[in-house]
Amino acid sequence: MKVRQRKKLTARLMASLLRDDLPAMLALLRAGADPNAADRDGTTPLYLAALHNNPVAARILMDAGADPNVESGPGDEGTPLTGAAAWGHADVVRALLTHNADPNLREDHGVGLSPLEWAARVGHTETEALLRAAGATPAQTPRQ
Repeated sequence: MKVRQRKKLTARLMASLLRDDLPAMLALLRAGADPNAADRDGTTPLYLAALHNNPVAARILMDAGADPNVESGPGDEGTPLTGAAAWGHADVVRALLTHNADPNLREDHGVGLSPLEWAARVGHTETEALLRAAGATPAQTPRQ
């Protein structure tokens, strides 16, 4: 598949996600759209599904091979799990954890906040409990 064709498929996949058009998403993935390919802004489809609180789309993407531990954007977006945790999208968090998202993976290439820190910071107690049950641990603070 040529680069131009891959870019078009990625753009169409992202557009179908924004429209919540799951049949179009499935058709594009079957046609060869890469579920891990970022758009021209660097946003990945799975991150977009996580932010838009679309657990069904997230599952479809991960079943098609989307990696739940890939960071989206050029450093300003984070992982799908940090995005879902920050917004309290518990159903998306469940889907990501079921597909082996790392509950301790920090955004910003390992130096930013963890999903648990995001959930706690903004008061999403259900999401926080899901992450703890999945093995998320709070940041270690130096002992005084």
